[in-house]
Amino acid sequence: MSISKGILAVVGVALLMVLAVALYVSGAWMGLFGRHLGPGTPSSTRLPHAVVAGRAAAEREAARAVGVAQPKQILFGDLHVHTTFSADAFYLALPMMQGAGAHPIADACDYARFCSALDFWSINDHAEASTPRRWRETKAAIRECAAVAGSDARNPDVAVFLGWEWSQIGQTVADHYGHKNVIFKGLQDDEVPTRPIGSAGQSTLRAGLGGMSPAYALIDFPRRQPYYDYIEFMREVRDVPFCPTGVNSPALPEDCYEFATTPRALYDKLDQWGFDSIVIPHGNAFGLYTPAGTTWDKDLAPAMNDPAKQLLIEVASGNGNSEEYRAWQEVTFDAQGAAHCPEPTAAHLPSCWRAGEIIQERCRDAGFDSAECSARAAEARENYLKFGLMGHLTVPGATVTDWLDAGQCKDCFEPAFNYRPGGSAQYALAISNFDDPQHPHRFRFGFIASSDDHHARPGNGYKEIDRLHNVGGNRPRDASWLHRLGGSPEPPAARSTVLDLHNLPRGSYVYELERAGSFFLTSGLVAVHAHGRGRDQVWDALKRKEVYGTSGDRILLWFDLLNAPTADGTTVSLPMGSAVGMTDTPRFAVRAVGAFKQKPGCPDYSTNSLTPERLRHLCNGECYNPSDERKRITRIEVVRIRPQVVPQEPVRQLIEDPWRTLPCAPSEAGCAVEFDDPEFSTAERPAVYYVRAIEEPSPAINGGNLRCQYDASGRCIELHPCYNDYRTDMSDDCLSTVEERAWSSPIYVDPADRADTAAR
Repeated sequence: MSISKGILAVVGVALLMVLAVALYVSGAWMGLFGRHLGPGTPSSTRLPHAVVAGRAAAEREAARAVGVAQPKQILFGDLHVHTTFSADAFYLALPMMQGAGAHPIADACDYARFCSALDFWSINDHAEASTPRRWRETKAAIRECAAVAGSDARNPDVAVFLGWEWSQIGQTVADHYGHKNVIFKGLQDDEVPTRPIGSAGQSTLRAGLGGMSPAYALIDFPRRQPYYDYIEFMREVRDVPFCPTGVNSPALPEDCYEFATTPRALYDKLDQWGFDSIVIPHGNAFGLYTPAGTTWDKDLAPAMNDPAKQLLIEVASGNGNSEEYRAWQEVTFDAQGAAHCPEPTAAHLPSCWRAGEIIQERCRDAGFDSAECSARAAEARENYLKFGLMGHLTVPGATVTDWLDAGQCKDCFEPAFNYRPGGSAQYALAISNFDDPQHPHRFRFGFIASSDDHHARPGNGYKEIDRLHNVGGNRPRDASWLHRLGGSPEPPAARSTVLDLHNLPRGSYVYELERAGSFFLTSGLVAVHAHGRGRDQVWDALKRKEVYGTSGDRILLWFDLLNAPTADGTTVSLPMGSAVGMTDTPRFAVRAVGAFKQKPGCPDYSTNSLTPERLRHLCNGECYNPSDERKRITRIEVVRIRPQVVPQEPVRQLIEDPWRTLPCAPSEAGCAVEFDDPEFSTAERPAVYYVRAIEEPSPAINGGNLRCQYDASGRCIELHPCYNDYRTDMSDDCLSTVEERAWSSPIYVDPADRADTAAR
């Protein structure tokens, strides 16, 4: 009898334990253990006045040294910043991804002031992950950042702007428009929309916001809370209903998810609000989410472009450079629109072609004859193209090294991954839309750069150190997590396969994040020539396109047209970003000064303003800390683009890069050069000019990308990728030497009788 009671007791305890585990797992599934993580609270400490004044004084001194008279202030900022209010940023912050935990908006505010020493920044969390509560908190947090930065509207520690990212992704060239940041001049409720406007469809970030199994929290039990918080984050997103369609944006209820399917739909909704806004496309050559063969052409159609809003383009970011056009093609299309895989050239190895090579090599190793292996290679190329952004999954078991340098721009400066030349800024400026033959439609972008940081670290490129914290895309912390998250490849097979779109690999490895890890960089920066450092002055500079981008270094750059005509017959000087009609030979001046070299550690104002713990959490012990020594500018490169004047004019003939290379004498004081274009007055066609100021070589994280070794014919035969997971030690910064640079905004010059824009 006692034995029976003992057995019953054991069974009872076991049942209770099973019940407890079941209740625990059920609670985890329902998000009962998760917390809502708010925007945080920034430090109320202000920067010393002498620090801000010292920046302006150093710029004035540098300007005088290169002959710039009466300079405006050059202010540096970041207009592309994500916090853990973005779902992908929250995901990257989890322990399984080697993340450091939540990075709220308050972190970004303090980082901009005490770590990166920026003059302005904007919040751009993905609209697709926003909720009514998060948008209210975002607005309040940005206002709080503005308040702690100082009540003097013309002289704050940092100027802040409110916005979001519209993150559209298409599976085909026809339905892909890409990502755009939207920023607003105002901060108050009556100056911004009631809700962010996201994208729609099955290929958006919102559609990809899958749930997370609570099993991850159980597996990583000592660090379980962030997983529960992420589950709660996703539950809140999914609980927001879609807004009804066919209703003007201001008339929609507050508590719904509003979306725009195309850029035109986005512009129309912004028009319905009537607030002053700027829309900034970015990452257009970044092939991680941009289908092969995508070009700017359909975006230039008047129905899809709003030049009053889409004023600027981000030419570089932590996802690489999207400036340069190349004539090679990653895919071709026939008259019926069918995709074909082009053969490789010395300049480019198409990924679809490499897919066939991998299968062909395996087929031969397996003992099949040449005809069979050639047929399988052709099949592999077709399969790759058929599944577009997921084409790499059609080659079972292919590793990063198997792909060599397929899909990449070999001779671009710090290129975006899987480069799409039709999405480059140069291509955008070279094309014209002839829907109205008498008035061709053209892009007239100003150029900026920014970070696209996902750790609430605006302007994080001030030092090329600490790869885990200063570049994006950190991935699984060990092999077991790589396997759980879908990154472990299938066994290699000697034949390509088609994909079951209903049974794809788990997690984000549907896209090529393993190879892309070698292309993630530190921050780019946007610079403005402003009449003051307040929000209004920064906004005015952005609107008039008197802006430029840098790859991260705080290069000072001036680019001016010296002889713009006026109505009274005299001439004036016009800055970068201007547009003018003229008949004479245009003459230009360029002045550039290199960035300050950095000292280790943080300046006193940072260490005195934040606790040691806060400083470590935000800056990891390293801040923008300039010495008195500047890097040297080695040369000025001039790019001339002469946009299409007839339909189908070959773009490769219109982009001259570099058109001129002007050497600079070695001097810390900087570089001053002038040039003209006597061909303009006889060419009878518009011309676009911009310049790059090139610094002396210096090391940069992932500056070598895949670090290929090439044979005598230029073919990559071996590579040494910088994995963004456990396979590359995170203490290894994967440094390679690069030439940091600044890109001016273009100056647009038309023949006087055809000018559609007057001199400013």
